[in-house]
Amino acid sequence: MPYEPPTHTVERSLRATTGARIVAGVDEVGRGAWAGPVTVCAAVTGLRRPPEGLTDSKLITPRRRATLAVELEQWVTAYALGDASPEEIDDLGMTAALRLAAVRALEGLPVRPDAVILDGKHDYLGSPWQVRTVIKGDQSCIAVAAASVLAKVRRDTLMAELEAGTGAGEYAPYAFGANAGYPSPVHRAALEELGPTPHHRLSWSYLDALPRWRHLKKVRLSVEAAALESGGQLGFDF
Repeated sequence: MPYEPPTHTVERSLRATTGARIVAGVDEVGRGAWAGPVTVCAAVTGLRRPPEGLTDSKLITPRRRATLAVELEQWVTAYALGDASPEEIDDLGMTAALRLAAVRALEGLPVRPDAVILDGKHDYLGSPWQVRTVIKGDQSCIAVAAASVLAKVRRDTLMAELEAGTGAGEYAPYAFGANAGYPSPVHRAALEELGPTPHHRLSWSYLDALPRWRHLKKVRLSVEAAALESGGQLGFDF
């Protein structure tokens, strides 16, 4: 499907209206997964022309994403990644975990950005960061698109390594390398048979549908609040 390539329009606007010199694009991946961390990338790109084909990572094939990520690592002015673990997601809730991962990424940059372009409509960063939220920013903003690709490739690689890293093939039934921790049919079947691993989020409602493993669920919030925190968890993004 044809798409408009991302631009520097929002970044130029931020520079003109706020005086910001260093603007970082921020995007996350893994919000809707049942296993693994949520990963955030902060990327600073300046105003240069990006590599060909850059857009939202979900619109790019896995092979092209991997190639593009290598190009972006050399092309961006700077980038850094931050994770929040399944345990932190369970303890803090998704919104706070996203902020934790984003702050880790932003603080990992060599220079603190003056402003941040955040993908989506919700500012989960807040003060003291100067934030501009952009719906579908990963499609329209070059810095956010770069962050999208780098975060996606990093997390997908991590999940594939998780599956392959156990000598006894302990996690092979969950097929993390194929589904990145999202609720694919294979993943669901493995959960029903084998239960959650130490890498699963245990405060999420998928455990309610697993009678054998329901006792492992961590209760942190009211049912209503938990549903809000884990919004979109039933979606597929792999």
